[in-house]
Amino acid sequence: MGVLDRKLMRDLVRLWAQVAAIALVMAAGVMTLVLAVGAQRSLFETREAYYERNAFADIFATATRAPERLADEIAAIPGVASVETRIRENAVLDIEGMLEPASGMLVSVPDDGEQLLNQLYMRLGRLPSPGHPAEIVVNEPFAKAHGFEPGDTLSAIINGRKRALTIVGVALSPEFIYVVPDLMPDDRRLGVVWMSQTALAAAFDLDGAFNAVSVKLLRGQPPEPVIDEIDRLLEPFGGRGAHDRDDQQSHAFLDAELTQLQAMSYVLPPIFLLVAGFLVNMILSRLIALEREQIGLMKAVGYTGVGVAWHYMKLVIVIALIGVAIGIAAGTYLGRGLTRLYGDFFHFPFLIFRLSLDVYVIAITVSVAAASLGALRSVRAAAALPPAVAMRPPAPARYRRLFGGGLPFISLLPQTTVMIGRNIVRRPLRSLFTSFGIALSVAVLVGSLFSLDAVEEMIDVTFFSAERQHATISFVHKLPADALYEVERLPGVMAAEPARMVAARFRNGHLERRLSITGKPAGSNLSRLLDVDRQEVTMPREGVVLTTALANILKIGRGETIEIELMEEHRETVQLPVSAIVESYIGLGAFMELEALNRLMREGPSISAVHVTTDGSQIAALYEAVKNLPMVNSIALQRASVAKFRETMAENLTMMVTIYVGLAGIIAFGVVYNGARIQLSEQGRELASLRVLGFTRAEVSWILLGEFAILTLAALPLGWLLGYGMAYSTAEGLATEMFRLPLVIERSTYAWASVVVLVASALSALIVRRRIDRLDLIEVLKTRE
Repeated sequence: MGVLDRKLMRDLVRLWAQVAAIALVMAAGVMTLVLAVGAQRSLFETREAYYERNAFADIFATATRAPERLADEIAAIPGVASVETRIRENAVLDIEGMLEPASGMLVSVPDDGEQLLNQLYMRLGRLPSPGHPAEIVVNEPFAKAHGFEPGDTLSAIINGRKRALTIVGVALSPEFIYVVPDLMPDDRRLGVVWMSQTALAAAFDLDGAFNAVSVKLLRGQPPEPVIDEIDRLLEPFGGRGAHDRDDQQSHAFLDAELTQLQAMSYVLPPIFLLVAGFLVNMILSRLIALEREQIGLMKAVGYTGVGVAWHYMKLVIVIALIGVAIGIAAGTYLGRGLTRLYGDFFHFPFLIFRLSLDVYVIAITVSVAAASLGALRSVRAAAALPPAVAMRPPAPARYRRLFGGGLPFISLLPQTTVMIGRNIVRRPLRSLFTSFGIALSVAVLVGSLFSLDAVEEMIDVTFFSAERQHATISFVHKLPADALYEVERLPGVMAAEPARMVAARFRNGHLERRLSITGKPAGSNLSRLLDVDRQEVTMPREGVVLTTALANILKIGRGETIEIELMEEHRETVQLPVSAIVESYIGLGAFMELEALNRLMREGPSISAVHVTTDGSQIAALYEAVKNLPMVNSIALQRASVAKFRETMAENLTMMVTIYVGLAGIIAFGVVYNGARIQLSEQGRELASLRVLGFTRAEVSWILLGEFAILTLAALPLGWLLGYGMAYSTAEGLATEMFRLPLVIERSTYAWASVVVLVASALSALIVRRRIDRLDLIEVLKTRE
C-alpha cells in the first residue's frame, strides 16, 4: 500500500461519521432504484412466465349466441394460433354465514378437461366432471376468504334458478389475476366459478353455441387485423367487439401497477444522487481547504497534480462504493419483500425474483459518476494548487460591513446572533447549498405524504360526492324501465335511480378506446357528474359527456365531434358532439342522458342497473330479497367498496410512506451533520478561543448550530415548493387509465414534513453539540505543526 493510500485509509477512519452520512444518502438513491426496478422486473417476469405456461389468450370477444361452427372460421383467420370457445355468465352467490350476496363469474371448461387457453393452475382437487352439473371449481382467493375446501357447498342463482353447487377443486387462472367486483379487488364478495361446458350450456340454453371466445396469436402477429375479422364474424350473432390484452380487465390493472413501479424508479433516485453529489462537494472542498499545507508538502516531495487529484478522487469513489454496497443490499432485500407483497396481492402461483446484472452496473456507474461530478471542482483546485502557495496559510478573507454599517438595530442583537448572520451573509453560496439540501428532504416528504391526501380526496369525490348511492343492482340483461318500480318495492329501498350501460368504441382519428356508455337520467341525484372544481354538471339532453382522462387520451375537447361505434343490438357508428368534460379519478368514463341513449339505440325506455339508497335497519331483508331475484346479475355495495379501497391503499401506501420518511430523514441528517462537522473543523480554534474569552458552552454551540437552525427554517418554504413540484411529477408518473391521483396537499402534510426534517436536523445537531462540549481548549489553541 502506497503512502497516499495509507493516508486515504486514515482519512476514512477520521471522517467516518461524514463518510457514513454521505454513503447513506447515496445508498438511499441506489436502494430506491434497485427496489423499484427489481420489483417491476420480477413481477413482469413472473407475469410473462405465468401467461406463457398457462396459455393466456391474446384476444377476447363476447357475443349473445354464436354457433360452435364459427370456431373453425376464427381459427382460419391468418395469424391465429389457437381458438377456444366457452360460456361466460354472471350469477348471484348465496354463501352460508355471509349476510350480503356475493357475485360469481361463471366460466365453462371443456368437458374433457383439456383447456387450450387460459389454463387453470390447480391448487386443490380436480376439474368438474361433465356428468355432474353441480360440480364447480372456485378461484383460490375466494376460497381462502371463505375457508372453502373441496366438498363444501354454496348456492347460486343461475339464469333465474337457485342451484346448490359442490366445490370439487380450487384453482388460479392467468385470466383472473386481478378480480374486481366494483373498484377494488374483494376476494370475499367476488368469486370465479368454473363449471363444465355441458352444465353451463344447459343452464343458459347454449347447447351447440358459445357466448365468449379466446384467441391465441402467432408470435409477432399484430392483433388489429384479427380483431377486425373476429368482429365481422361475430356481428350477426350479437358480438360486442373483440379486444386484446390491453383492454382485458385483469391484465390492464396489473399493467398499471407495473407502470407505477417503473415511474418510481425514475422520480426518486435522481434526488438522492443530487444530494449525495452536493454533500461530496461540500465535504471535499472543505477537506482540501483544511489540508492545503499537506497538499503543498505532497507536491514538494514529488507528487504530481494528477497524483494528488487521483488521491482525493479515490476517497470519493470509496465513499460512493460504500453507499452502493449498502444500497444494493437494502434494495435487493426490500425488492424481494415488495415482490412477495405484490405476489400475494395478485395471487401468483409462483414468483420469479430476478435482478439483471445491468441494474447493478447502472447503480454503480450512476452513483460513482454523481459523486465524482460533485467532487470535480474541488479536485481540480487541489491539482492546480502550486506547492509554494499551498504551504502558506490562505489569505485572510476580506469582509466589509453589512450595508456600510447602516443597520443600527444590529447593535441591539446578541453578539452570537450577529456572528451567525455574518457567517450566512459572507458565505452566500455555502449557505444556499446547505439550505437547498435540507429543502430536498422536505420535498421528498411532501412528495410522498401527499399520496395519503390524494387517496382521501379520491374516496371523498368518488364515493361521497359523485357516487352517493348505497348499492347498485345490475341486471342479467337490459329490462324495460318498469323494472325500476320492482326495485323500489324491495324492502329497505328508500330511493332508486335507473342507469343503462352500452358497450361502444370511441374514435377520434387514429385514437381509439373501448368502454361502455353509461346512461343517467336528467337531474340524477345519486350518481352525479362533477367538474374539476367538484361542481355538479347537469346531464345535457344531447351529445356525450367524457371524463377528463378519456378526453386527454382521445385528444378531443368540448364542442368537438367524436365517432362512436355501438357494439350492441343494431351495431351502428354515429357522430356525436362532446357536450361536457367531467372529472373522475378511477377508470375512463363516457355518459349520456338516459332517454337520449335509448333513442340512440332505437329502443324504448330500457335500463340495465339501478342505484339505490337503503334503510340500514332493513338491510338483511334487502339482501335476502336480492338473492332470490332471478333478474339480478350482481349487486355492488358502496360501503364495502369504500372499506376495501381504504384497506388496499393502506397496504400499498404504508410501507412506501415509511420508507420515504426514513429516506427524507437521512437526507436532512446527512446535510446538517456534514455541514456542522466540517464547520466545527474549520472554526474549532475560533470556538475554543471564544470559550477562553468567557463564552459559555451554550453560546458557543449557538454560534455553530444556530446558523444551521436558521438555514433549516429558511429551507422549509423552498422544500414545500419543491415538494409540490415533486407531488405533481409523482401524480403524473403514476397516472394510468385505471387510477389517477388528484394533486391535493393538505396543510397538515406540509406540517408533518417540516416536523420530520426538524427532528432529524435536531438529532444531528445534538450529536455535534456533544463534540463542541468536549473541545480540549489547550489542544485546540496550539499552533498546528
